[in-house]
Amino acid sequence: MEEKAYAKINLNLHVTGKREDGYHLLDSLVVFPDVGDYVSVEPADVDQADLVTLQITGPFSGSLQNEDLKNNLIVKAAYQLVAYTDKSLSPIKLLLEKNLPVASGIGGGSADAAATLRLLIRYWGLKISAQELAQIALKLGADVPVCLNSVSQRMEGIGETLSLLPNLPQFGMILVNHGEAVSTAEIFRHRAAHFSKYIDSTQNLTSFDQFIQELIKLTNDLQPPACLLNPAINTVLQAIEELPFCRLSRMSGSGATCFGLFETEQQAQAAAAILTKKHSWWIWGGKGVAK
Repeated sequence: MEEKAYAKINLNLHVTGKREDGYHLLDSLVVFPDVGDYVSVEPADVDQADLVTLQITGPFSGSLQNEDLKNNLIVKAAYQLVAYTDKSLSPIKLLLEKNLPVASGIGGGSADAAATLRLLIRYWGLKISAQELAQIALKLGADVPVCLNSVSQRMEGIGETLSLLPNLPQFGMILVNHGEAVSTAEIFRHRAAHFSKYIDSTQNLTSFDQFIQELIKLTNDLQPPACLLNPAINTVLQAIEELPFCRLSRMSGSGATCFGLFETEQQAQAAAAILTKKHSWWIWGGKGVAK
């Protein structure tokens, strides 16, 4: 069995407040383009000591090789399900094909955890309601609930308040990561002190032109401090903005991955090809909404 863990892109990110426990309140339109990691499961060897083990492959596996795998969100997701059920579960080996850059503002780890939850519920034959699954996901991280279904959504609160965006048009997207990590904690510390307003409306986004016009009104509140701490992000954004047919360039999440929006998938693929010839960055182009 296998599940695709789609990249999570914040088309905007408004920081609207802060709770007493230190968590920031957010308002964000989120889409899942057709690129991601893959999580698969197979029966464990009979002599496996742990109920769950993890093997990581793929172009970005090296970034995770020195990490204690018991702290990986995939393993934590599996054990959250173990703790939730009273069934006797069979030992498993999880395999992660890591295609997305690590700690790059596109929810790779959260998407992997959500994919693991979906995968193991099927594999172990567990009966868990959508509400119960959302609670389990939130324990793993604020971005995990939105990744459970990998469809276009509006995300509010700390990530637990979700609503569908059913009428988005089809469009093309490129993703670019320059390979330099940025610290989310540092970016929040350097963020402007004021809080943004909630998004007024997510209606009337059915045409591509309307979609772009609405997004232009919105911002990523973490982009200015990220660019201050890592000026190379500005270089990436400018390179995207100068591509033929690009209608909007912006940073996703807390960075450093940036995206560009195009009217068609073909335009995005052509733009990615142009950029790949000029830079050694991680670059992907394709369908902006996978499902």
